[in-house]
Amino acid sequence: MPPATLPAVGQPAPDFRLLSSRGTSIGLEDFKDKQAVVLYFYPEDDTSGCTKEACAFRDLKGQFAEVGAAILGVSPDPVDSHERFSTKYGLNFPLLADIDAKVATAYGVWAERSDNGRTYMRTVRTTFVIDREGIIRHVFPNVKVDEHADRVLEVVRSL
Repeated sequence: MPPATLPAVGQPAPDFRLLSSRGTSIGLEDFKDKQAVVLYFYPEDDTSGCTKEACAFRDLKGQFAEVGAAILGVSPDPVDSHERFSTKYGLNFPLLADIDAKVATAYGVWAERSDNGRTYMRTVRTTFVIDREGIIRHVFPNVKVDEHADRVLEVVRSL
């Protein structure tokens, strides 16, 4: 399978609408002309790296809000898994259930991985900063969790 292509900085972000951990349907257009969006894709609820990343965004949510940005987490896990994960860690932003990986595919982050000779499809940890007009302003590919949320906040502040 060829490597996925990420949407380019300066291009419109692919639109979507997904069910959230809060029991609502959330789409990118809900934020248009209102807020910037930090759209972060992660592989799986309640795993060590994903938990660390989610908690870092949780802890900085107030600062993101001060600069007019919403945080949305996306993984292929179902809504009930997102609800448990959100409750367990007190996550203060929605997690979106991309169970068919259509949004991850549109953003170029659904990719083939291999582990111990087994090949499978999985979300590649990637974050997109999308401005109020729906334009991608920054992409963080193949994210390393440590200090990632802080770096994203720096970019959002510069919008």
